[in-house]
Amino acid sequence: MNDTPPVGAEGPLKVDIAEKAFRSVEGVPLVAIRDLSFEVPEGEFACLLGPSGCGKTTTLRVLLGLDKEFSGTFQLPEGSNGRVAAVFQEPTLLPWRTVEQNVRLVLPAKERDKDLDSLFRSLGLTAVRALYPAELSLGLARRAALARAFATEPAVLFLDEPFVSLDERTAERLRHLLLSVWSARRTTALMVTHNLREALMLSDRIIVLSPGPARVLGTFLVRLPREYRKPQTMEDLLRSFRERFPEHR
Repeated sequence: MNDTPPVGAEGPLKVDIAEKAFRSVEGVPLVAIRDLSFEVPEGEFACLLGPSGCGKTTTLRVLLGLDKEFSGTFQLPEGSNGRVAAVFQEPTLLPWRTVEQNVRLVLPAKERDKDLDSLFRSLGLTAVRALYPAELSLGLARRAALARAFATEPAVLFLDEPFVSLDERTAERLRHLLLSVWSARRTTALMVTHNLREALMLSDRIIVLSPGPARVLGTFLVRLPREYRKPQTMEDLLRSFRERFPEHR
């Protein structure tokens, strides 16, 4: 069990989106989300799991305030700083700034000189702090994006398939790094993925979504401590999940 107190987070993440719709080029309404309701307790790591195109990323955009055209409500965790951090599919680093400058840029002016040595060290970025994004591999750029998110000690962290397009070996290494950093700086986290094994490895709970329009089919609680999620026990978790959600493979 992880007894590290949550960083800056107070209260759960609550989501109750009645409907989110778009209009096609022809003006036809396309419903992306309908009756989507779930809750993530304070300090938990949750995954939104569902097929491609089911509305997972749209849900994150609503929660990040990037899309305000929807009906319903949501409540973000409160905290001492009220900060929200996000890690997207692309690192979105500013190419004219170094890794360290990219990370420090998100900090309030009074915190720009904050000691980040431990964070850089934990993500294996110490040796590349002075490099520019063009000099980084995609894996290192993804690490820099994680560092930028955790540097603010957010009340809630959103992740939109941050390891997509990486080879499996690199992705697995970054999943372990993410868990290591999150465990030391535990905050409420919600990650979008369509990778079941990834969700089982990372999360405390998996919120299973239907094909679009997105709604919750159910929640799978991963009660096994992360240090015991070895290959054999992962197979047991996979079987348990598929027995409950046979449509998700």
